[in-house]
This record gives sequence, C-alpha cells and structure tokens, in this order.
Amino acid sequence: MLRYILIGLLVMQAVPVEAAAFDHRRWDDLLKNNVQVYQGGRVTKVDYQGMASEQTELAGYLRQLSQVTRDRFDRWDKAEQLAFLINSYNAWTVDLILTRYPDLQSIKDLGSLFQSPWKKRFFFLLGEKRSLDDIEHGLIRDSGRYNDPRIHFAVNCASISCPALKNRAYRGDILEQQLEQAARLFLSEKNRNRLENGALRISSIFKWYRKDFERGWHGTATLPQFLVLYRDSLGLSKVEADALVAGMIPITFLDYDWKLNSANP
Repeated sequence: MLRYILIGLLVMQAVPVEAAAFDHRRWDDLLKNNVQVYQGGRVTKVDYQGMASEQTELAGYLRQLSQVTRDRFDRWDKAEQLAFLINSYNAWTVDLILTRYPDLQSIKDLGSLFQSPWKKRFFFLLGEKRSLDDIEHGLIRDSGRYNDPRIHFAVNCASISCPALKNRAYRGDILEQQLEQAARLFLSEKNRNRLENGALRISSIFKWYRKDFERGWHGTATLPQFLVLYRDSLGLSKVEADALVAGMIPITFLDYDWKLNSANP
C-alpha cells in the first residue's frame, strides 16, 4: 500500500499544476472609473486627472504585476498569459503618462533625441527591468507563443489614432471574445479605416506590423486576406472584398495622430 501511495505522490509532483489566474480587478475598476466610451466603444478617452487621483490604486496594481514570477506566468495557459501582458502594457502606459501629466501633449513628449518612450526601462516584470517595447515586441509579438495579430487592437499607446483603450480589463477566460470585439470595433471606426474614392484607407498599424497580419492566422497569408475576414466591420460588400483580395482595390495608410487620448481639456 505504501508503495502505491509513494508512486501516486511522485506522479502528482510530475504533473505541472496550473497557477491560479491573476486578479485584475484593481485595473478593471480603474478603467471603469476613468475611461469614457463613445460610439459604442469604437472611441474612448482617458480621464488622466481621475487616474492621477487614484494613483495609489494604480501603484498597488502595478506592484501586484511586478510580483508575478516567471514560473507562475509559465504555468498559466496562453490566454491568461496574453491577458496579463496586454493589461501590463496598458497599465504601465498610463503610469508613464502620469509621470508628466498634464504637462504633455503626446506620449512622444516623454521620449528624447536618443530614446523613444517605448524603449525606457522603468518597471519590473517577470523578474526583469522592462520597457513597453519589451512587452509588446519581446514578450508578445516575438515570443512565438501567441501569433494573434488582434493584440494590435488591444494594446494602447495613449494616442488618438491608437485602438480604443477598453474600459474593462482583459481576462484569460473571455480573452477570445474581447480580442474579437476589439478587432471589430477598431476596423469599423471610419476615422481609422475606410473605403474612400476607390481605395481602402487604413491605419498605419497595418503598415508597421504588416507581417503580423500575414503569418497565417485563420489561414490569412496576406494583409487583404486578413482584412476581408472583417469585411462587415469595414463596410465592404462581397464584390469589394473579392476585388481587394485580387489586388484591384489599392490600400493606402492614414497618417497617425499621436496627440494624447485625454478626456481632459
């Protein structure tokens, strides 16, 4: 009997135990309190004054993020990991803005001639001092774990042309629905993506990260193929969608508005 008990214990130790999901309620409350929603979620603005008044809560949430070990992170499923990274990016972006708010017009004001704001290493995550670029490009895009181009509609760079900052935290258990909603909302916003004068004029995000949309997600090997997955959101007819894939509708990229996505005048 003792032998079987020992064998059972060894088997249990050999099976990785999934870590408990991260509690994002603090960030969720901050977003609900301080993100203003327009056009059914296609556009949002951030009340940075409100965020500043709750900076103790924000600092507490960021501290919780920093306390997550790499071992715990690796024991989450991919959806839980990705929700954690998206929320981390967005929360530390807000924190970065608050270091100089209200004395800035754009997140770019926080950079210098020699370093962009996205390359500043100003926080600890998964045991290392990190930058926003480390999260987006290193941990998300180039890690090989996720291959989901919809993350570009979820991470928010605090600018008007960015996809809207969602007024709720991302969660692993509903991440698929949240990412799909973010994609559809972004693509249906006419200031960012529209068919105009016979050309499809779309966000520069698709120019900067084009290869992410051509890596085979849902069988899409070209940017037009990705876009026609969302032809309804873009307002394209079936004929127009077919013409886009056939290269008969040119694609151009809109200028990016880097002004702060602030709700405060």
